[in-house]
Amino acid sequence: MSLVIPILVLALIVGALVDIITRPEGEAKHLPKIGWILLVVFLPLIGSIVWFVVGHDYAPQREYISFGDPSRHEPKPAERGFRTTEQELADLEAEIEFHEKQARIDRLEAEIVDRRDRISD
Repeated sequence: MSLVIPILVLALIVGALVDIITRPEGEAKHLPKIGWILLVVFLPLIGSIVWFVVGHDYAPQREYISFGDPSRHEPKPAERGFRTTEQELADLEAEIEFHEKQARIDRLEAEIVDRRDRISD
């Protein structure tokens, strides 16, 4: 029973150090990361508690995406801005119109190739 408290304190210190080291620089508040690391190393219990209470930024975690995932480079819905249903429908109509025009161009090009083939024969 006497080892429980030291083990919990050690887990708190290690957890604080791992959290500080793995966190991006911009998510450490009030001190740079090296300052927090030194605080936890030199004042282990107090430094760890202060890190989790004051220095830790509890912003929502980013979604981690693998390096090769194409969605990594696509903007998230919040980054794109708010779009109304009417705007989405207008975009869809423009896309349909574009594809219809592209299909017409493809048909006309195929027709031109057919006429050239008939003339050359």
